[in-house]
Amino acid sequence: MASKNIKELFLAYRHELQVYLTRKLHDADIAADLTQETFLKFAEYSRGNPAAVISHERSYLYRTAHNLAVDHIRKRQRERTDPTEAAALDAVADDTPLPDRQAGGRGDLAKVRAALDALPERTRRVFELTRVEGLTYRETAERLGISDSSVQKHLARAVKHVMQSLRGD
Repeated sequence: MASKNIKELFLAYRHELQVYLTRKLHDADIAADLTQETFLKFAEYSRGNPAAVISHERSYLYRTAHNLAVDHIRKRQRERTDPTEAAALDAVADDTPLPDRQAGGRGDLAKVRAALDALPERTRRVFELTRVEGLTYRETAERLGISDSSVQKHLARAVKHVMQSLRGD
């Protein structure tokens, strides 16, 4: 391990890493969480590689913090709802239509069902699990034995296909 123990490193660099992450993320709570995660990763690496010597602990900690921040930003961007996805959800989840819209709504629902039935099995299942059953991407991925990014790709395809079907494309 490095010349300093994890407690000494934490006391020496926690504050400056947290300030760095707060500036990068504009959220002090997330910065605090990622600061702790940075030190946990350092400790895990040191424990898993007892012969390894990290000669520049500060640089290692900053690189780890930076990578965690980038991962967090990417995750947050992926979780944002696409406006086209919201429109598709409105078409599917409109359970209290006005009387004059009920006939049209039934037609839209039939189009949505037909569009979903035309999708490959996995893509349709991803749509159903995330949008109908309300599972998270992670839960859906675990249930289907695929990655989170695969869930996102299948969902994007499904939403795009449903939207095109509703527009009559």
